[in-house]
Amino acid sequence: MRDQAVSGTLLTDDGATIAFYDTEGAGPPILLANGLGGPLRAWKPQIDYLGDRYRIISWDYRGLYNSPLPPDQPPRLDVPTHARDLARLATHLGVERAACIGWSMGVPVLLETYEKRPDLISHLVLLNGTFGKPLSNSTLPLVNKVLPRIVRGARRFESVGTGLVKRASDQPETVLWLKRLGLVSSTLDEDLFRQLADDFSGLDLGLYLDMLRALGEYDAARLLETVRVPTLAIVGDRDLFTPKDLAMRMARKIPGGELLLVRGASHYAALEYPELVNLRIEKFFREHGFT
Repeated sequence: MRDQAVSGTLLTDDGATIAFYDTEGAGPPILLANGLGGPLRAWKPQIDYLGDRYRIISWDYRGLYNSPLPPDQPPRLDVPTHARDLARLATHLGVERAACIGWSMGVPVLLETYEKRPDLISHLVLLNGTFGKPLSNSTLPLVNKVLPRIVRGARRFESVGTGLVKRASDQPETVLWLKRLGLVSSTLDEDLFRQLADDFSGLDLGLYLDMLRALGEYDAARLLETVRVPTLAIVGDRDLFTPKDLAMRMARKIPGGELLLVRGASHYAALEYPELVNLRIEKFFREHGFT
């Protein structure tokens, strides 16, 4: 996936190294904000479809993949810090204004970025995300009670958890069971999902859970009515992590917000129904003058 983009690094003022990827296309820029644990590979269908007309840029969140944290400092993993990293990256790459697409955790990161740098964002596409406190809003049974406790105590079981994640990613039947349980759609590209799982299995699970805890404390509800750029929310009607009701509420509260509800899609709508999602994004850009 990275062979479609030039990679580089940016050193932040607190010593973190941010790895970024830039297709260096000739068209207007699109900034991609990953989900928590999502690498550049997760955007393959969108980059394949839009890459010939746009300059597409993404980055690894600090602490994940190729973005190491500064040594000998307490980690800063909260949403406002990730938003500042995005703003720094845009300045570093000479991007003054861009359309932004965020998936899952990328949604609150982009909303926070808009509050701090409204001049940077011309259009928002919010994929399978919520405006705040995702651990409290999931419809997975008891997840809003159980998962925060797991996250708080995760450091004690980090080595065990890392081993379990690695073994699960190595098993070819893992995706099949996810489909049977309804956690992903039957249309999901199994090969691509296995590659993503393999990428994920190499993460520092402790840092990942620390970031999840910080995400669970963030709430951008106050920002929704302040958004003044064209905005499209996309969600699957079977998304258990960021339920459709939240996306519908988000779209209603953002002035002029639009909504695409993808029937049969889970939290991975852009991977399960890439043609539908890509065509709707393309139509949204065309209707709102981003060409």
